[in-house]
Amino acid sequence: MPQESAYWLAWSKIPGVGPILLKRVWQQFGSLEIAWKASKTELGQVEGIGAKLLNTIEQKRSQRDPLRGAQINPLELLQQHLLKNPQFWTPSHDHYPRLLLEIPSPPPLLYYQGQVNLLENQGQTPLVGIVGTRYPTEHGRRWTRNIAIALVKHGFTVVSGMAAGIDGIAHQACLEAGGRTIAVLGTGVDMVYPSHHKQLHQRLQKEGLIVSEYPAGTPGDRRHFPARNRIIAGLSRAVLVMEAPEKSGALITARYANEFCRDVYTLPNSPDVAQARGCLRLIHHGAEMIVKEDELLEMLGAIPELDQGKQLSLFDLEKKETLPQLEPNLLKIFQAISNEPTSFDIIVEKVGLSTAEVSGGLLQLELEGLITQLPGMRYQKK
Repeated sequence: MPQESAYWLAWSKIPGVGPILLKRVWQQFGSLEIAWKASKTELGQVEGIGAKLLNTIEQKRSQRDPLRGAQINPLELLQQHLLKNPQFWTPSHDHYPRLLLEIPSPPPLLYYQGQVNLLENQGQTPLVGIVGTRYPTEHGRRWTRNIAIALVKHGFTVVSGMAAGIDGIAHQACLEAGGRTIAVLGTGVDMVYPSHHKQLHQRLQKEGLIVSEYPAGTPGDRRHFPARNRIIAGLSRAVLVMEAPEKSGALITARYANEFCRDVYTLPNSPDVAQARGCLRLIHHGAEMIVKEDELLEMLGAIPELDQGKQLSLFDLEKKETLPQLEPNLLKIFQAISNEPTSFDIIVEKVGLSTAEVSGGLLQLELEGLITQLPGMRYQKK
């Protein structure tokens, strides 16, 4: 376990320092060991670290072991942590999943259990997320099974959240077809949740992979699952929402997928079916419809391959682009659009302007040749 991992662990235990802020700290100093030893003045230069948080950091850095009276050393903290958590990656680790480095909030520690496939971590094997309701219809069950099997037979790895319903069906179908699947948990990797997935959990350890940002022994907590959904979206090249009512965790995963510039596909059904209404909303906002298995496979096959010759790093992703000279609101809209298709709703959410202002700004940017409008009210930089 690299020494830098000790400092990722130590930083992750400081209240108020979440994944987004920790990424900024790492970018600022290039090493969390260096950051741990930095002065309060130096730390105060990181965006998001104010006076109150500085005091908390200082207290944690100077904390003493009550038994020995000596200051707690991150390397000692790591050795204690490894007793119950022997397997985890940090963003500074060579085997940390490459696509997670792209998102704004990569998990500081990603625990794992099961069979690691480094081609998946390196982005050379494409990962596709499948998510949906805990209470699927027979239509949703059948399509989830069929699509999961088709995906693994064509070399994809399926990512899901091991929840009841669609998630469990997807995992089970992959394993039965002899394919690869990854479960992202909102508990510790050693916890079975829900309890009726005990056999699935055991099989995933032997034939698949289980990952989580929570240490061993962490029980289920409803607050953990929205955060878990960002990891599903972050790991995946595309996300398939099979069935989702209008209030569903699967829609949170789809929103993260949009924010991370991942493709979103969804299964249509009648508006009379409550489990389909969230999917219909996604289609309205630009998601691709799943109509036929072979058509879906063709669309997924068109996703550009990652450059295998280069490992992403958090520093590569922050290179500044040359921005055009625009008035402030127009520049804000332009910066909310990525080089991949970005939906109108996401742009509105990011810039905090009215829909009318955003719509007018997008038209102006399009007329100036800076962006292109795509089907489904999606926009992309030229």
